[in-house]
Formats: sequence, C-alpha cells, structure tokens
Amino acid sequence: MFCFRRQFEVHGGRSAAAWARLFLGITFLVTAAQRAQPEQEGAADLILHNGEIVTVDRDFSVHEAIAVKGKRIVRVGSNEAILRLGGADTKVVDLNGRMVLPGLIDSHTHPTGAAMYEFDHRVPTMSSIADVLEHVRDRAEALKDGEWIRISQVFITRLDERRYPTREELDKAAPNNPVVFRTGPDVSLNSPALRRSGIDKEFKLPDESSGKVERDPETGEPTGILRNLRHLVAYEAPDSQEKPTDKDRRRRLRRLFADYNSVGLTSIADRAASGSAVKRYQKLRDAGELSVRMAVSRHLSSDDSLDAIRKRIEQAASHPLARGGPMLRIIGIKMFLDGGMLTGSAYMREPWGKSEIYSIDDPNYRGLRFIPQEKLESIVKATFQSGLQFTAHSVGDGAVHALIDAYQQAAQSMPIRKYRPCITHSNFMSKEAIRKMSRLGIIADIQPAWLYLDGRTLLEQFGKERLEYFQPLASLFRHGVITGGGSDHMQKIGSRRSVNPYNPWLGMWIAMTRRMEGGKQLHREDGLSREQAIRFYTRNNAYLLFLDRDVGSLEKGKLADMIVLDRDILECPMDDFRQAQVLRTYLGGKLVYQADSRNLPSRS
Repeated sequence: MFCFRRQFEVHGGRSAAAWARLFLGITFLVTAAQRAQPEQEGAADLILHNGEIVTVDRDFSVHEAIAVKGKRIVRVGSNEAILRLGGADTKVVDLNGRMVLPGLIDSHTHPTGAAMYEFDHRVPTMSSIADVLEHVRDRAEALKDGEWIRISQVFITRLDERRYPTREELDKAAPNNPVVFRTGPDVSLNSPALRRSGIDKEFKLPDESSGKVERDPETGEPTGILRNLRHLVAYEAPDSQEKPTDKDRRRRLRRLFADYNSVGLTSIADRAASGSAVKRYQKLRDAGELSVRMAVSRHLSSDDSLDAIRKRIEQAASHPLARGGPMLRIIGIKMFLDGGMLTGSAYMREPWGKSEIYSIDDPNYRGLRFIPQEKLESIVKATFQSGLQFTAHSVGDGAVHALIDAYQQAAQSMPIRKYRPCITHSNFMSKEAIRKMSRLGIIADIQPAWLYLDGRTLLEQFGKERLEYFQPLASLFRHGVITGGGSDHMQKIGSRRSVNPYNPWLGMWIAMTRRMEGGKQLHREDGLSREQAIRFYTRNNAYLLFLDRDVGSLEKGKLADMIVLDRDILECPMDDFRQAQVLRTYLGGKLVYQADSRNLPSRS
C-alpha cells in the first residue's frame, strides 16, 4: 500500500468519490489480472533445473532453471529462485548441465501427403537414372498391366546424371504400364502415359495455359516432359493398390508428428492444406492426438477465376479455425506463382540458358509464371482485406520481384505489415528485393536443405556470380527481414531419409556453413551465426506463423514448448552441431517425446 499512500499524499486534493472510483478501478484491474493468470497460482507443476535454459528472448539470455504451471512458463532464473517455486507435487527434473531450447518450428511442411507416401510400399532412395528405372520395373512387376506407376518428387538435381529419365527409358522399363515421373508441377511421361492422357504430336494447349509441352525439335513429337501441366495427366490409382481409410491416414499422421517431436519440432505449418487435411487435423486435435501446433495456409489454385478465388478466400476467412487458438489455426492463403528450380521452371528475371540438365533448348526461356500481375495484385488485396496472410511459392527472382511489387501496390491503400506478407521459398533474390522487403515488412519462408542437396547442380547451371543472392540469409537478417527456416517436407517419414529432409539441426547447420553436398561452400559470407540459426527455427518462425505471443522463446507467460539436448550447441564443434539429439520434448509442459525412460544422463 506504500505506493497508494504516496499517491494520496501527492493528490490529496481529490474528492472522496474520486478516490473511491480510483480504488475500485485498481481493485478491478488486479482481480482481472489474477483471473487472467490462474495457472500462476500455487506451486509449479514442473521444474527443470541445473541446466542451460537458452530463452531466445530479445537478449538471448541463458538461465539455470525454468518453472511451469499448467501449460505455461511461470518463471526462468537461477536454480535457487526456481526451486523455491516447487511443492509436494512438483515434478523436478535435474538437467545435469544439459541445454534447453524453445521447441523448434518448421515453417513449411506438407504432412498429409508425406505421411501417406509409403503407405502400401516402401520407396527406395533414388540417386541415379538406373535407380529410377529399377524402381519402375519393380512396380511394373507388382502391378497389373495397364495400371499407373507414379514416382513423386525424385528431383533431377539429386540424380547422378542430373536429368529427367527419357520417354524411351521409361518405355523400356515398363512397356505395358503408363508411367509418370513427377517433380513439383512438372512431369516426365512414357509413351503409354502420353497416349492415355491424349497428348500427341497434334495436341495443342489452350491459349490461356501457362504450361509447356516439350517437343523434339526435329519431329515435333512430345518428349514426355510437361511443364506445369501435371493436371493433364490422366492418372488413376491402381486397383491392386491398397486404399487407405481415414483411420489409416490419422494413424500415419500421428506417427509422422511423433517423429517431428523426436527431432525437437513442436510447431509446424502446412503450407498448402486442402479442406480434407484441415478436417483431419481437427479430428486429431479434438481427440487429444495432435502433438504439434499447426498453422495452416489454405491452398488455392491459380487456374481458377478471380471471382472463384475471392470466394474461396472468404470461405477460409469465415472458417472457425481462422480464429483458432495456438494449437490449430488457419492463418492464410498459399498459391503458386512460378515453377521450380529443381525442375527447370522457376520464373527468372534473366533467361535460364540452354541446359541438358533441365532439357531447355530455348535460349530465351525464363521459366514459367502462373499468375498475371493484375490478377496477383487483386488476390493479395482480397486476402489482406479478409484478415489473412498471403504467401506464394516464389522460387525464381522474377517471381520474387513480382510478389514484392504486388505487396507494394497493396501497401498504398492498406497497412500490410500486420498481415505479415510472406514469400515462400524466395530462393533467388537481389539487393533491391531485400531492401524493399525490409521497408514493407515482408517476411521470408526459406528451406536451407535445397542449398545443400541441389547447390552443385545450380552452380553448374547458373555460376557463382548469379548465385550471389541465392538464399542470402545473413543479408536478410542484417536488413531486419524476419526470415524463418523450414523443410518443405513432402515425402517419407524419417528426418534425414525424407525427400527434403526435415531434420532441423541439419537445416541450421546448412544455414550457418552454407555447405553443399560434397563439402564446397556457396557464398560463405551469407552464413548465419549460431544465435541467428536458432532464432531462424524458433522466434522468427513463431512470428511467421502468428504464434509469437505464445511460443518461440522461453519467457514468463508463454506456452512451455521446450526441448532438452544432448550437447551444448553454442559451444560444440560446428560439424557436431548437425548431429544434435533431442532427449526430451515438451508441448505445453507435457512430455511428448523422451529418448529413453531413464533419468537424464550426466553430460560428459
């Protein structure tokens, strides 16, 4: 009451009624604050002590202990101060010097497809054309004649030959089955697949199509490579292939999310969710089976009319999950603005150049763009007006600049920063792009594993100078562009065996070292520091996904999403960083992963 008495002395001229109103107001505020934080009353439920609690707060402060009540953090501080918060029923964990970090966040995944990728048969790792053809032959033996064989996301940049399998090679491997070799929006087909899809020498695309049928320059016959035309492929699931039930799909998702937890992931974004995916997540959440927080970007097709797209934006904005909590929420819209760098169709400001790798023979070819600028600007404005975030798959620098221009146009009539306008992938950039992003509050969702796995091929195709602004992470951080790290995980369960690995320790290591597979570095000057790499997968990603009020750092009042590590990643040798193992993962104070059932071992 000293402060109150001090006010009385200073403001003694007030009336009794005024003082009564002041007292009642203060009482109301104190009561409201107490009601708003019921979890902070009484002893802590969980205390972790005798460790290194890396909070990733603004100052990147490190403490000895942390206390949790209910789902939220009560306090971080010294061992002595935190242990005083314990009671008879408090679970107390001696960390034995271990490091604790906020739960990690992946800004870009595709869980429903990834979980089901190997549902009915295991798909081997394919690192050569021979591996691809062997798998095609194996599938032809397992399926009936005439049934489709589909291989998804075996990127040509990661094959020894670094090219597509040819139509003739696929014909020889499976002469009686249509084969589709799919990489992102592009596909390579064999002759039976072309015939079933009605694509021959006389085939013509509609004038409004943004795709391309590659043809033999001498005969005019389709080579089998279709760019951004996979929707033309008349694929049908084989009758002899086991059909998953909804129960199967939920079971596989639980397994995938458990694996995410095992590498320290506690929050993810589905960056192209369908309506059925959203319903599946809701069922898992309602059953208490969701072990990661989910931010959802609803996928919209660029082929739809502007009116149809606006209607779907309104539907997404009116969905109850658009006002969802930190466990599951629809945050925005995701579209595809261009093709892919792994397939030779990213939209560039300068021509790709002729390429045997990507089967490009047009010296003026710049890739594929799917949304005209005027339509893009209308979609961006409609999304912001609905209160949602907009992001688009934008790989080439041509696409990145086009999306920045659309955001700049929207900024003339509305405050766009609060909607956190995002660029997904944002691989090829420029100095001017980074400056505009900083000024407008545009954020970036980047996947460092592509530098590691595909850098060699990109270097051969574009040269070092043209790759100066390829994933320029340090430059983005330096200019204050909030940038988050993700995986674009699409296939397989297993953080390192997956197509586009989702192991975040590998991702952080790549972001710091900028090493390509084979050991060479690509513009080392754009590597992150250790602190920046940790922010990349925690605090920054929380901002990207509108989760920053609840997670991303270990601070009082935030949800107790945290992980215990087997090593000190701030001091260990750099080559050991990517081998970091998670010993425990907590989601809202609940243990969702434990490496074993024993107490934490002492750190050697």
